[in-house]
Amino acid sequence: MTNDTTSAARPAPPVGGFQEVGGRGIFVHRSGSGGPAVVFLPGASAVGLDYFGVQQQVSQFTTAVVYDRGGTGYSDPLPLPRTAAAVAVELHELLHAQNIAAPYVLAPHSLGGFYAHRFAQLYPQDVAGLVWLDALHRDWDTFLPPAMHLVASEQMAPDLEQLERMRLALREMRGELLVDYPEHVRQPLIDAHDRDEWIHVGIAERGTLAELATELLAGPDIPDVPVVALTVLGVDPAQQSLTSERTLQEVHEGRRRLDAALVSAVSHGEQRILRDTLHHRLCFDRPDAVVQAIRDVVNRAARV
Repeated sequence: MTNDTTSAARPAPPVGGFQEVGGRGIFVHRSGSGGPAVVFLPGASAVGLDYFGVQQQVSQFTTAVVYDRGGTGYSDPLPLPRTAAAVAVELHELLHAQNIAAPYVLAPHSLGGFYAHRFAQLYPQDVAGLVWLDALHRDWDTFLPPAMHLVASEQMAPDLEQLERMRLALREMRGELLVDYPEHVRQPLIDAHDRDEWIHVGIAERGTLAELATELLAGPDIPDVPVVALTVLGVDPAQQSLTSERTLQEVHEGRRRLDAALVSAVSHGEQRILRDTLHHRLCFDRPDAVVQAIRDVVNRAARV
């Protein structure tokens, strides 16, 4: 693993380095020791170091790993979007190349839920537990109202022109979210998120949600491992201004029922509802809830 950037045109990560996987450099940063190792799977438009704050807390009691999927963040570019299987195989190879022993506790956020589920389908013996950080699930369309189905969500996602208008606001928001990060990580991460390449990647990754769900529906359920699902039901003022009160209630009820079904499908599952944060703010507003959920799954996995 090397600590230099693989391209002079791209920013070097402030911490961590690169592991070659399939001939490409994949960004990875690990800290802590012991097992089972906890692996964070970022959402769309997010990168591994966005979870640096909770990673550092988790590393106090076990190995904690953040990384960037190929084609995203600091990792080498490649065509997007990708299948969930391609992402899962890449992660499996990365962890093996890093000599991080299986099984793992996967902690997916948002879009990362699709990739965590695919990993569990392909390598069930390598999954010790799951911490669902308000993550997407393949049965989303079954529980959510039609206006919020995955195809509709793809169409509602902001395009490049809208994101350009939001650029300053997004930079200010990111600065506020990362306010407690050490400055040598915080400022380079804010600047990198502002790059056109990273913005384009976020758009590309959000473009095939329905296809990813279909891919997952062709495979098995998650394995019977300890699961804690954090379901975020805070009210987003922006969403509130664009959506009727009835639809918002249906969305919240659908999200609650979706994660309830997820945890009821395993022997040791638990849902924890958070009403004081938003989807994109979970790890920043409630790192205590995230770290506690991870600690509980790690402990339960050790007993199972």
